[in-house]
Order: sequence, then C-alpha cells, then structure tokens
Amino acid sequence: MVDIIVVGGGHAGCEAAYASAKKGHETLLITSNLKNIADMPCNPHIGGSAKGIVVREIDALGGIMGKVADKTHLQIKMLNSAKGPAVQSLRAQGDKIAYPKEMLNTLNSLENLTIKEAMVEDLIVKDNEVHGVILEDGKKIESKIVILTTGTYLKADILVGNTRTRQGPHGEKPSNHLSDKLKEYGFEIKRLKTGTPQRIDRNSIDFSKTKIEPGDNKYLTFSFDLEPQYKIEEQEPCYLTYTTEETHKIIMDNLNKSSMYGALDDIEGIGPRYCPSIEDKVVRFKDKERHQLFIEPESRYYDDMYLQGFSTSMPPEVQEKMVHSLPGFENAKILKYGYAIEYDAIYPTQLNASLETKILKNLFTAGQINGTSGYEEAACQGLMAGINAGQKLEGKEPLVLKRNEAYIGVLIDDLITKGIRDPYRLLTSRAEFRLLLRSDNADLRLREYGYEVGLIDEEQIKRLRDKEDKIKEIKKYAEETKIKITKDIEKIFNDNNIQIPTATMSVESLLKRPEITIEFLEKIIDIPFSNDIKEQLEIYLKYEGYIKKAYKEAEKLLKLEKKQIPEDIDYNKIKNIASEARQKLNEVRPKTIAQAIRISGVNPTDISILSVYLKKEYNKDE
Repeated sequence: MVDIIVVGGGHAGCEAAYASAKKGHETLLITSNLKNIADMPCNPHIGGSAKGIVVREIDALGGIMGKVADKTHLQIKMLNSAKGPAVQSLRAQGDKIAYPKEMLNTLNSLENLTIKEAMVEDLIVKDNEVHGVILEDGKKIESKIVILTTGTYLKADILVGNTRTRQGPHGEKPSNHLSDKLKEYGFEIKRLKTGTPQRIDRNSIDFSKTKIEPGDNKYLTFSFDLEPQYKIEEQEPCYLTYTTEETHKIIMDNLNKSSMYGALDDIEGIGPRYCPSIEDKVVRFKDKERHQLFIEPESRYYDDMYLQGFSTSMPPEVQEKMVHSLPGFENAKILKYGYAIEYDAIYPTQLNASLETKILKNLFTAGQINGTSGYEEAACQGLMAGINAGQKLEGKEPLVLKRNEAYIGVLIDDLITKGIRDPYRLLTSRAEFRLLLRSDNADLRLREYGYEVGLIDEEQIKRLRDKEDKIKEIKKYAEETKIKITKDIEKIFNDNNIQIPTATMSVESLLKRPEITIEFLEKIIDIPFSNDIKEQLEIYLKYEGYIKKAYKEAEKLLKLEKKQIPEDIDYNKIKNIASEARQKLNEVRPKTIAQAIRISGVNPTDISILSVYLKKEYNKDE
C-alpha cells in the first residue's frame, strides 16, 4: 500500500509525482517505459504565447518544469516583447535528450518517490471509490489515491495515409483496456487527435534560403529561483521558411490520400483547432499564398531538425514531394515522417475543480486525458492534481486557483465548466484578466499558495517577501525623487527626441508619460534597484488605471463566486428554465453562480430564474 499512485510519466505525471512526494506522501509513479519519462514526442519547446506564463506559474507554486527547462534549453526568447506586458511570454527551445534526463534526475532525488515500469489496465474500485490499480499481468497495487496522466496512450492509433496502427508516439504499446474500463465505471469517453511533422537531417538543409531566428541577447529564466544556466552566444539558432504555391498544389492534388481527408473513413478524433495540420491550413485558408514554418533543432546530441507548422498525415511518398517543395529543402533528407495520432480522453466536465473526478472518489486525472494539448497545459494540471491529492490525504481544502489569479485557474475552469470539442490549448484571449496574469508577476500572485501547500521553502518565501518590500520601496522612491531640468538633462531629452518637461518632475510623474521608459531615465539618474523591481515599477505606473479597472472587475466576479449553489440542488424542480440550460447545469453541477454563468448554453435569463429559485424556493423543497 502506498499513499498515491501516478499513472504515466509524461509532463503531467512528473509534476504530479514531484508535488505528491515533495509534500511527504509515499508516491509510486508507474510508466510503461522508463525511457519516456518527460518525453517530448512533438516539438521539444517549452513555453510560448500564454504557455510561457503557465511555466512561470508552475515555478511560482513550486513545480519543476521551469527549472528543468532553464537547465537544458538550446535557446530562449521573450515573445511579443514589443507589445504590452499582458501578452509577453517566454519560449525556450528545449533539448529532447537533456530535458528528460534532467527531469529523471530530479525525480530520482526525491525520498518519497519510487518509479516502476509497468502497464496499468484497470483500477481497484469498491463502492465508487478507487483503492489502487491493476497491472497488465493482473498484479494489484493498493493506494489511497490514483492520479491518471496517460497522455495520448489510451487506445492510441498512429495514422499515416490509409494506414492505422495501434501504437503510441514512438511505436510503443498503448494502453488498450483502461479507457474501456473507465467507460464501464460511468465516464464519458471522447476520441481526440493530434499530429506531428517530419524530422529533417540538418546537413541536408540549405539554410541560405531561410531566415535565421536567434535567441534573445539578454539573459532570461522561467524560474524565479535560478540564475541563467547558459551563455547567450552559445544559443542554438532556429530558422524560418515558408510553404510555396507548389506545396499547396501537391497537398490539394493528394488530399484524398491524407488520413484526415478520405484515406481513412473511420476517423473519430477531432484535431486541435489552434495547431492544425498543413492540410487543414491549406484547405481552410485558401486565400493565403504561403504559411510560415519554423526549422528548430531537437537536441545538441543529434542532427534532427523539427519542421514546426508542417504536421501531416499524408503517406510518405507525398510527404517527400511536400518537403522538397519548400525553400532550402530541395535536397532534404527526411529522417522521420509526420503522422497523426488518435486517442481516448475523458470529457472534462466530469471533474471537480480539484481535478478529482465526480464519478469515482480518490481518482484524479491530469493532462491530455482531460482533453488538453501541450506540455505546459499537461504539467500545470499534473502539479495541481499532485497538490490536491496530497491536500485530501492531509484533510485540507483543495487548492483551487481563480480565473483572476492564474492561467492555470482559467484552464481548469474552462475544462470543467465548458468542456471541450477539440484538444484545448491555452491562449491569452481566454483570460478576462490577462493584464493581472502577467509573466513578470507570477511569483507575486502564486508563491504564497506554494508555501501554504508545502512546495515552497522558507528561503524561497523570504526572497518573495524581500521582493515585495523592494517594490514598496521603489514606489516610494519614485514618488519622492525629483528630477530638475538642467541644461545637461535638456540635451539628453533632445538627443532622444523626447519632449522636455517644463518644470521639475518626480520619477513617478515622468514614468507615467508613455514615451519615457526606465531605460531612458537611467541616462539621467541612477535608480538603485534590481531590474525585476524596476520592471514592476514601470508596469505599475504605465498601466495603473487599467490594472485598477481589472481588479474592480475581478471583485465583481469574486462576489458571484461567493454565491454558492447547494450540491444537492435538483434542477428539474426549477420551473421556466430552458431545457438546454437544465441539461448543462445537470452535467456540470456548478459550485457557484459565477461558474454557472460561464457554462455555454446557460443564458442570463436562466441565471435570473436560478437565483430567484435559490432565494425563495430552494429551502421549501426540504
């Protein structure tokens, strides 16, 4: 008997096992192949738009993805650096060999964690409670809680042209029975699909016909605890190329040979809307003359280049023509062909906000089994499942992050409230309060939570509180420090084409002017604070009005979150509510009025009727 069993060693499983063990619970991580711990079957990048903020949130809470990425990446950059702070996000090109190795070393260093190679095919279930797992060979392992993080391995099929092969991403044996067992226990199972492009021999690409994409020339980290682990000048470059008219003609001429477009007539899975195959892009965006493709290294240890944006399920002979039609790829050697993969997932409205399932007690799920796509979306769910499994064993309330507190909160709330049609991907546009959920302030938002649940230590929390004190100091400094406009200072303003102030002004007043930055002010005055503290001041002063407005909107949401809906409410007793709303409310079983508002198919009129019923009639039914 162990405390917690984590099934699956991908990004969700690693975070879940780490959090569980770090909280002091005896944890068993079961994976079908030890070589696939923290595997990156698709692009080995970490972060990206919105996703990079999630990695910082994971680190702020005490997770490990950011630290492992910082120690092993090939290149890192800040996306959207020319835009506002709400959409800026880190993206690192990871190393497909070094990242999993570092993750395994991290997991092996934990006292309370054991890793076992085996295939789980069923759960031990008694009276709708999970008490462990049953392995492929029939062996039973008992536990108090099970966390399923099975990724794309539930009844996985690889699709290429007119062929369907029952196997996982690297040709491994998939889990053929677990999803059927989940269906027997009452879970609604959904079939989903994702895909991957070709891997190309670096030495066969003519990079002179592509555009180089280097990493940033300043040091960056995902983690709030680590100093940079790399040298700027040693970052590996990525490259940019585009599809051509010939590429599009080859695809359209052979469309019926694609698994997704007629070569297979039994496709059930729906692919990711925001990461479509190249066939989808060419068909859906016929007006576009070309689509951009990024050529990215997979590792320092071998020469495979990843062709980002060229995912396909065409047969190999067509893929050869497609690849050779790209600028710089006329003589390219394909080392691995692209493919689609179809797999089972559970419909996520069957989950509570803690990621414990509503169907079976003591069963948590995280990652692609919940209908998401992406390493970062998986990792943050794994972290939350691991935390909340531990919280349950400790008799404590689960950690549930609100939509105004974290992208993680947005992701989980979207899953459990709205469900999914296709693999869910985080976007900045999904967050109503994205100006509050910035990359720069993830530690200020979440580190206290990490400390409360036992993943952040005393030294880390002291650094946070020192940072908070420094932010107060710099605000006071900016208010009190005045800059007198001398002849020398007038010249600096003129040299930078910035209007000269007519009188002495405080640092605070100057920074509120849109054309004036901290960088410019430091040509005039030494500001005696670290870069991250100066960044907090600049963002606060330039966006103060917008930030205050966002906080007011968040307060309205929090008031609605306090309006609880009783767990035993019978929606069938509420008269005049729309039938679709009744069906959706019964499916999701929202905990609060705020959550009910976010359910698609539940209209304002339905919410009004529900609110009146709770005030006047609910207690009469007792």
